[in-house]
Amino acid sequence: MATSDATVPGPGGTLDPKEKRKVLAGTMVGTTIEWYDFFIYAQAAGLVLAPLFMAPLADANPGVAQVLSFATIGISFLFRPLGAIVAGHLGDRFGRKRILVFTLVMMGVATCAIGLLPTYAQIGMAAPVLLILLRIAQGFSAGGEWGGAALMSVEHAPVDKRGFFGAYPQIGVPCGMILATLVLWGITTAIGQDAFLEWGWRIPFLLSFLLIIIGHLIRKTVEESPVFKVMQHRRAKSSAPLGQLFRKNTKEVVLSALIFVSNNAAGYLVIAFLATYASRPVEEMGLGMERGPVLLATALASFGWLISTLYGGWICDRIGRVRTFQIGYVLLAAWAVPMWFLVDTGDIYMYFLGVFVFTLTFGLSYGPQSALYAEMFPAEVRYSGVSIGYALGAILGGAFAAMIAEMLLSAYGVSWTIGVYIIGLSVISFVAVSLVPKSIQGVDLHVDDSDPAPAE
Repeated sequence: MATSDATVPGPGGTLDPKEKRKVLAGTMVGTTIEWYDFFIYAQAAGLVLAPLFMAPLADANPGVAQVLSFATIGISFLFRPLGAIVAGHLGDRFGRKRILVFTLVMMGVATCAIGLLPTYAQIGMAAPVLLILLRIAQGFSAGGEWGGAALMSVEHAPVDKRGFFGAYPQIGVPCGMILATLVLWGITTAIGQDAFLEWGWRIPFLLSFLLIIIGHLIRKTVEESPVFKVMQHRRAKSSAPLGQLFRKNTKEVVLSALIFVSNNAAGYLVIAFLATYASRPVEEMGLGMERGPVLLATALASFGWLISTLYGGWICDRIGRVRTFQIGYVLLAAWAVPMWFLVDTGDIYMYFLGVFVFTLTFGLSYGPQSALYAEMFPAEVRYSGVSIGYALGAILGGAFAAMIAEMLLSAYGVSWTIGVYIIGLSVISFVAVSLVPKSIQGVDLHVDDSDPAPAE
């Protein structure tokens, strides 16, 4: 016979405070580690990968080599929807926790392997080919990561705190960014630029091994999502959750993708472009600033992202998810151009101020994301829906943001045109989030009670 719902914890309702803390820690720490891996590559693509893995092109045309190096960031994004589809399908079937552990380990193995790769000087064209293959593995893993972490936090949350709980896996992104940038800054400062280019660049990738062990141990202690437990007990299975998603929820997938594009593009300018632009020589259309201080200033400025993301999750429980997003995108668009005039002064303090205010605008359109997406999809396809929407939004937004920024800079010779690009994306995201019904906030995240569980 079907198991009574009384034995199954509902969202946030019967979990004790200790378990809730473990859920928040597990989603935040695991996401931080996973995105550290992803961002180490993004930072390295701007700083060292072009001369190491595209040596002939870098010697002949450094600008084109840098564009292609940034393009390898985007290649991995093309495989994030595949990772989202596979992880979402399996997560809806077998539980969020197992898939989170799998994606964490997969990301760590790929990252460590990049740290062991021979360069172009050692094995020729095989070097960039292997680099791209490992980057694809990173993209597949990242595609399955966010949805599981977001749902683990939101589905454990009390209804009136979903936004705040959902902000915890979100702050894993700026935390991963801060960690990756500080590691690169520390190594560069300690051993010098020449040694970093020769062998020191491998250290941040290899450090991922220790971080994966820590994250795996933390995530193993977290209980499975209570909503998924309800689904297991009610046997509310779908023969093809992915097919059901696109039959019934195509609009939600499209909206969730478009909602994310501006935030993700702006984030990847901080992650992959700004430090490179500020620290490369003036003759290569950079600002010629010293790399160590630029990396440190970028890491410190990213604390604005962390703070505003937590605030965005908290405030959206009070004023509404849609309104919080709308305010966030207005602020992002308003600062997208002025930031560049501070950065272009070449003064490290003005650079920090410009980037810090820029990251402060991210949180209102990032902190509420987990809760909004969870409430947009029914439970039986929720993992698939949020993961695929997030992955598609990342392709349209951040995948090639650094490459597009580089191309705009080369074409027009002025950096503020990059801000115009962000304003255009902000308009798209503002319209998309405005089409989400405000009435979905607080919706029951359980499966539909109208479908009775079949007998055993």
